[in-house]
Amino acid sequence: MSERLGGRLDPASWGGPTVGVLGGLGPAATAVFLDVLVRATAADTDQDHLDLLVSQHSSTPDRTASILDPAAPDPGPVLARDAAMLARTGVEILVLPCNTAHHFVHEVEQAAARTGITFVNIVERTVATVSASLADRSRPVAVLATAGTVHARVYQDALERAGLEALIPGPALQADLNTLIYEQVKANRPVDRALYASCLARVAQLGAGAAVLGCTELSVIHDRFRADPVEVEGLAVVDSLTELATATIRAAGKQVAADFR
Repeated sequence: MSERLGGRLDPASWGGPTVGVLGGLGPAATAVFLDVLVRATAADTDQDHLDLLVSQHSSTPDRTASILDPAAPDPGPVLARDAAMLARTGVEILVLPCNTAHHFVHEVEQAAARTGITFVNIVERTVATVSASLADRSRPVAVLATAGTVHARVYQDALERAGLEALIPGPALQADLNTLIYEQVKANRPVDRALYASCLARVAQLGAGAAVLGCTELSVIHDRFRADPVEVEGLAVVDSLTELATATIRAAGKQVAADFR
C-alpha cells in the first residue's frame, strides 16, 4: 500500500485483480478457505497465486444469534463497513466465506456495487454446482448448515429458484450438526468422524440425492478428511467453501488445479 496510512493498493506492485476477503466468520473457516485457495490454484511459482487482502474480523456479531434473536447485535452493518474498507484499498473482487452471513449479504452487495467490485456469492456458486451435478433432479438436496442459515432460508430459496427441493434436517440431526459446528470445530476440539458420517448417511436414507455443506465449519471437516473422504453411496456432497474457492480463482483469471476441477 502507499506510504500514506489508509492509502490504496499500488497498481505497480499489486498486479491484480486483488481479492478482498471478509473473514473471521469463523476464524478456522477463513484459514481453511485461504489454504484451499492456494492448493486449488494451478501455480508453478509464488507469483502465480492470487493477491489477497484479508479482513479477519472475528469479533463480528454472531450471525445465527442475530437471525434467531431480533434483540441480538446485527452483523449486517459491520459486514457492510468492512466491505467498504476493503473497497477503499482498491480490491476488485470481494468474497465472504461464511454461509450464514449471506442472510445479510444485501448490504455487502450494495457496498460492492457502489464501487464496481465483483462479489462472488458462495450460495449461488454452490447451488449452481448442485444443479449441474444432480443426476436425479426429483430427489431433494439436503441442507446441512447452522440453525440460523436454515431459519433464514438462505439455501432453501436459492435451491427453489434453481428448480430443486430442499431437505431440511429434523431436530435430532440438526442437534448433531450443531455439535460438529459449535462444540467441535468452533471450539477447536477433535472432530467426530463417525458423527459426521452419520449425518450424511441419515440424509441419504431420507432420500436426498445431494447434500450441501452449507456451513463453512462443516467445510473445515470436509477438508480435514479430503485425503480420505467420507462417502455415502448415492449421495453427492457439495462443499460450499471449495465452490467459493474455485469460483474466486476463476473470477481472478487464474486456472483451477486439476485436483479441484
